[in-house]
Amino acid sequence: MDKEDKRRYFIVGSIYLEVVTPLFQQKLEQKYVGLNFRCLKDFLDRKAVIHILFHLRHRNAWCCIDKGNCTNRGALPLNHHQWKQLYAENPGPGIHNCFCKYTAKSVKPADLDLSLCGLILYNCCNLGQLDEEAVHILRRNKNDFLSHNTTCGITKDEYGPLIDELKTNILQLDHTKEDELAIIQRRPLDDALCNKYMTTLLDIHEILEKIDTKIDSSTNQILETVNMNNAGLKAKILENTAGLTAKIEEFMQRVVCQNCRGKFDKQEIKDQPVKHYQLGQPIFTLHHQTDLTSKFGDRGGYVSDIVMMDDGRLVMCLPLQTRLLICNTHGSQVDSIHVLGNPYYVTAVNNSTVAVTLYDSKCIEMYDIHNKLKLKSISSPGMWCWSGITTINNKLVVGADNTLLIIDHQTGEVVQTIKTDCDPWRLHGSGDRIFYCSWYNPKLYWYSYTDDRHHTLTLPSPPISMTTLQDGSLYVRCEDGSVQHVSYDGKQYKTVTTKGLQKCTYSFVSYNSKQKELIINHERNNKCIFKVFYEK
Repeated sequence: MDKEDKRRYFIVGSIYLEVVTPLFQQKLEQKYVGLNFRCLKDFLDRKAVIHILFHLRHRNAWCCIDKGNCTNRGALPLNHHQWKQLYAENPGPGIHNCFCKYTAKSVKPADLDLSLCGLILYNCCNLGQLDEEAVHILRRNKNDFLSHNTTCGITKDEYGPLIDELKTNILQLDHTKEDELAIIQRRPLDDALCNKYMTTLLDIHEILEKIDTKIDSSTNQILETVNMNNAGLKAKILENTAGLTAKIEEFMQRVVCQNCRGKFDKQEIKDQPVKHYQLGQPIFTLHHQTDLTSKFGDRGGYVSDIVMMDDGRLVMCLPLQTRLLICNTHGSQVDSIHVLGNPYYVTAVNNSTVAVTLYDSKCIEMYDIHNKLKLKSISSPGMWCWSGITTINNKLVVGADNTLLIIDHQTGEVVQTIKTDCDPWRLHGSGDRIFYCSWYNPKLYWYSYTDDRHHTLTLPSPPISMTTLQDGSLYVRCEDGSVQHVSYDGKQYKTVTTKGLQKCTYSFVSYNSKQKELIINHERNNKCIFKVFYEK
């Protein structure tokens, strides 16, 4: 494959990710708003929509209501990952497999990739004949030329007819896109961006889907044969399953990246530097506020820490109520897990598992938030009470006296100790770095595995919470209420002036790169309010 083949692939991939994807998302929003639905969740909760999508995912299933519209498809275009992204199973499900068992999650059009958004448009939105055909052709060509194209190239013979067909069908959906398409077609090859687009466009979840389905089936068979009242045995099975799934997904992502890297290395292509944010620039915009005060009940209390999972759910520590509160960013779909102790800090281990440290305890608790089960306790005598917790390289990190402890959560063993110049309090793992801070100390510290050294940056006020953005830079919430934007290399910082992120009584700031959302809390007058920001 020559460089021009790759440039043609890059052009087509750019059209799909920069034009077709937002166009599909915009069309979907127009459709449900036109039907007087206030949000995508309400549209997805519509019985006719759930029923259609249910049968695009489930074979040999006959529903208890609306049986006349049940179908039994040979192919299932909606994969397991996509279905779980859209719907959650209701508590106390019925005795048979039916769409009545499910409720839509609070997803937004921007959360849906091209394949899923196009599938909903085509099957659930009553498009006109020409628009329906355009969506079908655009989805088909994405599958034919991008989803399984590990060569990262499109030949000259394929390119001409493909571009003509893409242009015709995109303009059918939005006639204003002609200039945008022309600009992309003149675009020179950007190797780093092409690498990123390739891993985005490959349908890696199709492979994970087949593996995950077999794992789930085997796990369910095992659980049915054991005494379900034995919570310890059930938790052990779920823990092993979660660990295996996480390892498979990590392996698959690594294989894809190595595959891409191998192809680029053979062509003597070097990475271009990552485009970093300008420090302090307005990266986010306030989308909504959520008041969770009523979710605390009569006991009241406060939130000591929070993590946003990759599916958008929030898991927060309520130490005075000895429980974890789980909900979405709009404050709905609320659930909780009782904790024997006072949960103080939390980190995500994988998509379904969190690890928690307890107030005045040298113990780490791990919970399955899907099944609301405690998986295990890890006792670490050297651990510092009140320690924060984070993850790096699929390992847990907690603080000890002038030390970072790296713990294998599978075995509970301390696999590495890293000496520090202070008692690490709040912790945050990112890439090859562990960031940490100490009480009433204005310095932000971090340890880098790359150079095996500790680094520091003195901020205007002691750091309290930190989170990593897309480009590797950090937002650091300080004791004076400010948020400082720290550069990727840790050498510079600038105060964030974004409306809603200026001085206030925030306890923490947390960003999720999958959701592209930033969340902060604002506690005042016994109110617990969360502000949710979307990335521009």
